[in-house]
Amino acid sequence: MHRAPRSWHTPLRAAAISALGALLLTALPAQQAQAATTLTNPGFEADSTGTATPIGWSTYSATGQNAASYTESGGYSGNRRLSHWSASAYKVETYQALTGLSDGTYTLSARVRSSGGQNSAYLALRNCGSAEQRTDLPVTPNGQWIRLVTSIRVSGGNCTVSLNSDAHAGEWANFDDLTFAAGSTGLSVKGGDLSTLPKNEAFGATYQSATGTSGNALGILRGAGMNYVRLKVWVNPADGYNNKTRVLALAKRAKAEGMKVLVDFHYSDRWADPGHQTKPAAWASHAYSQLRTDVYDHTYDVLNALKAQGTTADMVQIGNEINGGMLWPEGSTNNWTQLAGLLTSGAQAAKAVSSSTQVALHLAEGGDNAGTRWWFDQAVARQVPFDVIALSYYSYWHGPLSGLQANLDDAAARYGKPVLVAETAYAHTLANGDFLENNIATASQLAAGYPATPAGQAANLRDVMNVVEAVPGGRGLGVVYWEPAWTAVKGSGWDPQDPASGNAWENQALFGYDTRLLPAAGWFAHR
Repeated sequence: MHRAPRSWHTPLRAAAISALGALLLTALPAQQAQAATTLTNPGFEADSTGTATPIGWSTYSATGQNAASYTESGGYSGNRRLSHWSASAYKVETYQALTGLSDGTYTLSARVRSSGGQNSAYLALRNCGSAEQRTDLPVTPNGQWIRLVTSIRVSGGNCTVSLNSDAHAGEWANFDDLTFAAGSTGLSVKGGDLSTLPKNEAFGATYQSATGTSGNALGILRGAGMNYVRLKVWVNPADGYNNKTRVLALAKRAKAEGMKVLVDFHYSDRWADPGHQTKPAAWASHAYSQLRTDVYDHTYDVLNALKAQGTTADMVQIGNEINGGMLWPEGSTNNWTQLAGLLTSGAQAAKAVSSSTQVALHLAEGGDNAGTRWWFDQAVARQVPFDVIALSYYSYWHGPLSGLQANLDDAAARYGKPVLVAETAYAHTLANGDFLENNIATASQLAAGYPATPAGQAANLRDVMNVVEAVPGGRGLGVVYWEPAWTAVKGSGWDPQDPASGNAWENQALFGYDTRLLPAAGWFAHR
């Protein structure tokens, strides 16, 4: 971790940086990089510790603090890194101009870490013949490095790679192992789970755009850039929501908006998650062989009805957060052979309806690589068919972004499959919108660097999306935000058997308590 001045930057070190900065400003011009088609000194290994302008790079400071950019020991790989830091507030850019490039799309990749708190800290590609592209640095607690990418369309042969900080005193950013090469990145899935929207609407929920224009939540989110809708299916829920009929109706609305549909089978009459995988009442007495038929028939029935109305599912989850299996006890991970049979039945039903529908298997294991490996190794060994690895990631439960990145990267490479964050969310406030205490209700529950504010929520979603986008080989499919429209409305509670139940998630919706769309939704249009 890059230390604050009193620990990493000893008084002697700080004085040396200050003296070097004064010398640069009074006696020497900033070093100018030599134009080339490839990055020079991308890992800053060609420099001595304390070099103010790395070899091959240029430095510019709007506040006259070129010495806020310098090399020092402790890179992600090798011996050096570039650091931005000063004992006083500063703005600094370290950049390198490339020329002679063929027209096309290029991607910048870099390892980064940051204290957070800056007015801005980001990678950028500019002067490339198209609009500047940026990727913001996340907060990285405990000194953990994150790989980020940003892409741009180059025309005219030129492009400038730019590393930027606009920071308060003592805030820092580190950069290492940059690459700039032909290729593109982006997210194909920028989704939201809108399963509870019909119930919310039935009980009087209203929604506004960020500018205060009233409208339906689906249309507002589509206008913000959301392109996928995730819909959970219960078998026979007590309240009549999240069943086949409701899913058909909402899928029709989503497709009319030009959005794709992900169907999330819970194989239960209520919530299925790592701690609950209760069989539907109608299947409660069924043995394993009959359960395989139940899974096939139910999956086929729902998906075929969607196809018949012209809204074929684009993706389907066979089970929801099935860390411990599904349809307990028969489908528990204590009996992997039977679990594999149930999963295979569901996957076969989905493909029988539409061979183009992608089959996802979904765990709540965002930051747990060992758990993800164990589970998918078991599934692969038993030849369970699937197309997508789907993981839930809530930063306050599943650990730092570095753990998510390591897990996504490893899973994509190990199994040769694209990866999807199928659930994520973050608080925009700690205030309660109804009588039921929220799941995230105190500051001690929050992830470091992300306050429970609209800006903190936006930064959290942005950084999760950036990590997924950076999965190598273009295997990062995208991100689905969990229940962005489930605001606090009396009657639209969590328990299908209790009309008086409340909502413990309203402070993580993408609509504020004033019913307006929050800034986090804007990130759907930026990826």
